[in-house]
Amino acid sequence: MASSAVLNIVNATLDWVTLALDAPSAGAVVFGVQIGGHLFVEVLLLVVILFLLSQKSYKPPKRPLTKKEIDELCEEWVPESLIPPLSEEMLREPPVLESAAGPHATINGKEVVNFAAANYLGLIGHRKLLESCSSALEKYGVGSCGPRGFYGTIDVHLDCEARIAKFLGTPDSILYSYGLSTMFSAIPAFSKKGDIIVVDEGVHWGIQNGLHLSRSTVIYFKHNDMESLRNILEKITAENKRAKKLRRYIVVEAVYQNSGQIAPLDEIIRLKEKYRFRVLLDESNSFGVLGRSGRGLAEYYGVPVEKIDIITAAMGHALATEGGFCTGSARVIDHQRLSSSGYVFSASLPPYLASAAIAAIDIMEENPNLMKKLKKNISMLWEGLSDIPGLSIASNPESPIVYLRLKKSSGSMNNDLHLLEDIAQRMLNEDSVFVVTSKRSTHDKCTLPVGIKLFVSAAHSESDLQKASESLKRVAASVLNGHI
Repeated sequence: MASSAVLNIVNATLDWVTLALDAPSAGAVVFGVQIGGHLFVEVLLLVVILFLLSQKSYKPPKRPLTKKEIDELCEEWVPESLIPPLSEEMLREPPVLESAAGPHATINGKEVVNFAAANYLGLIGHRKLLESCSSALEKYGVGSCGPRGFYGTIDVHLDCEARIAKFLGTPDSILYSYGLSTMFSAIPAFSKKGDIIVVDEGVHWGIQNGLHLSRSTVIYFKHNDMESLRNILEKITAENKRAKKLRRYIVVEAVYQNSGQIAPLDEIIRLKEKYRFRVLLDESNSFGVLGRSGRGLAEYYGVPVEKIDIITAAMGHALATEGGFCTGSARVIDHQRLSSSGYVFSASLPPYLASAAIAAIDIMEENPNLMKKLKKNISMLWEGLSDIPGLSIASNPESPIVYLRLKKSSGSMNNDLHLLEDIAQRMLNEDSVFVVTSKRSTHDKCTLPVGIKLFVSAAHSESDLQKASESLKRVAASVLNGHI
């Protein structure tokens, strides 16, 4: 009876297959269910696919290369150069100073008027700084030989940090051994992968490197363009639903090294508060320069310093020493002492440089006329450079960096730079006036036009400023003849 039932099922199945093959478009009734002929084809295809997937892929038998094949591969292989080919620009030797980089310096045995050093307050070689350094050298030696967190902290470091914080009106400060490393250590200490940084496209290479090391999402806005910044902040806030849970920063320079422009801090703070971002401000070229007493961009705009989350600055400019500092709240500073690579892993700042920074701040407070003299010199140089043929001033009238660009670009940044370097070299050779061009490394992503930079100092005399103006006018007219 059981065998009869099995036979009936087999016969019914054969009848269904025969019907499906004979009439695939017609329906068939098998066990009371109507099944289309296409079902058989699909089942068959599925079986074939499973069969193919179960088969092992073909792998050719392994055999070692013959000596002849190895020799042929070696002959064809051309190793990539460790460094790029040397260009004509790379082969040029920069001028070498043979004296202190004061308003007047010695280059190749010849005295020149120096507009290439950011000695804004003229403190290089100041008697009080030299005395401070001498005393620190006798007491501490030339270095600490260790990072701050181990055995490199000396009392003068703590004194310097407290002096900077007191001068700027912030709760605390932290010292770095090298000015350039300050920004590219501070940024990665706070911003990590997944965080958002909105940054001006004209920032200098130190900031760019900090952005790269942070591995954050970096968005550039147009140089010193607050409408561009507002649009980007609006877009980030509207499109990124997780933006409120991420750390978000705006990074700017107070005085841009690559243009001499001054950042509009009042508008930046307004946008920061509206869209709930934090602000990192680099004051390397504004500390000791802007504001009634040289306290920087916050004093210049009358903005409370506590509205700026993090302030950094190099001390190799107005303070005429070396190193850098970061200042802000106690939590901001304490975090860097534990997680900022430039602080944790670098040997601490030589004590005599920290001592010199303290003396420089004391001089600034005792001599507010230094800032007035600097502003007067900037204004005088602007007046003298107002009608240079082929060049125009691109910097802010109150910036200590007077930045001149070509009125008519050749269309190539390298060609523009060669023209400007020719002007600078002839000014040095013919008139003993030392100026520099805005050279950039191959890693520098700044897209702003290149130019000639003159760093104005309070120690420059009227004759120095007049000599620079006259030399630049004469040489520019000669070199740019036909390019105007």
